[in-house]
Amino acid sequence: MQSKSFNLLNHSLIKPFKKTIVVDSDKSLSIRSFLIGSISEGISKVKNVLESDDVFSTINCLKKLGVKIKKISKKSYLIYGKGLGSLLIKKNMKINFGNSGTLARLLIGILSTTPNIEIKIQGDNSLNKRSMKKLIELMSVFGAEFLPKKKFNFPLKLISTEMPVGINYKAGVSAQLKSAVILAGLNSFGITEINEIKRSRDHTENMLAKNSKVIRIKKKKIKKISIFGKKSLSPINMNIPGDPSSAAFFTALTLLNKNSSIKIKNVGLNSTRIGFYELLKKHGAKIKLKNLRKKENEIFGDIHVKSSKIKPINASREFYVKATDEYPILFVIAALTQGRSIFKGIKDLANKESNRIKEMQKILEQIGVKCITTKDDIKIYGNKLNLNYKQKIFVPNLGDHRICMSAQILSLITGIKTQIDNFETVNTSAPSFLKIIKSLGGKFEIEK
Repeated sequence: MQSKSFNLLNHSLIKPFKKTIVVDSDKSLSIRSFLIGSISEGISKVKNVLESDDVFSTINCLKKLGVKIKKISKKSYLIYGKGLGSLLIKKNMKINFGNSGTLARLLIGILSTTPNIEIKIQGDNSLNKRSMKKLIELMSVFGAEFLPKKKFNFPLKLISTEMPVGINYKAGVSAQLKSAVILAGLNSFGITEINEIKRSRDHTENMLAKNSKVIRIKKKKIKKISIFGKKSLSPINMNIPGDPSSAAFFTALTLLNKNSSIKIKNVGLNSTRIGFYELLKKHGAKIKLKNLRKKENEIFGDIHVKSSKIKPINASREFYVKATDEYPILFVIAALTQGRSIFKGIKDLANKESNRIKEMQKILEQIGVKCITTKDDIKIYGNKLNLNYKQKIFVPNLGDHRICMSAQILSLITGIKTQIDNFETVNTSAPSFLKIIKSLGGKFEIEK
């Protein structure tokens, strides 16, 4: 189920607000719940699932592969696990990942070591442009084959290996590649060893943690994950919290808007996901994380935010892995903060749903914000006092939800007229985004 296309038009400032909201459920946890539930033994139950385009793509792919998934109430699902190595395909089958890079990488991890898989894989126009070279090289080490040879973007044909053997892997900034290796290792012979050189999202490990015979984690200077292949997985029982990446946009809107405050309830606050909040607090943001609790190895709580005077942001490369999805909205905050902000270690932003470095630079330069970029850094010269308020911001169809959301926040804070084409792409991660904006007093028009 894909959303119908529409453009979004903004032309007015948002007024001060004091509100309590609940944001859309976490996308990373929702997708992983379905994937891991499908290869577990028995019936998994997942509540408060994000019902977005990316998650529906996940459900559709798994159903095609023979997994029974039943919706039992609003946002609650049962997943009838088939066990490791039991996903089935029919001759000449195709599966479509839609816009979801997470689904693509993680499901390819599972399929690469599942016997008798020969399947055509593809995504939407945006995903088909993204390089999957690192993933393909990793799965090839397990023994999987991708055709045509030396082609690193979809569409492709995946042929799984009949005799997968565990590998050793040094994990960098990509949690998705790390997760793909973990999932491939589950159905491989022997032990898959992962040394995490740079700490990234750990949702996959957390979800598997109760399977003590399957996964072992040692946390020293370098985190070491050992996966013991060919052992059955217990079903999962998960209640998905709110998405901290979705919450970041409403946090930014509150920080930048005068005399405003917001409480965002029941948000996932895993330590690998809160770099955005940590970074802004260091630079003067009035943000408090309250009511923290732990369930199913995940931390969640409430985010309290008040209007703040932010200092120019200095984001070292260490922040990137903990705030990857939030960099477009961080660029907006920097553009509206007087002075020079610098973001280092961001080269991987070029291989997201769009090249987020170049596209955000184009948006900011349309209204007179000076940006200097290199392959790995961006300097933004914040200039709220001297913006070109008469210039209209135009965002073309990029198929990038984070760019669309960031551009709308920029427009609501400045009042600059803005046209954002194909805004429906926001439904891949945050289908309630516009509804929440409206509840805060934001005005916009939809052009179909």
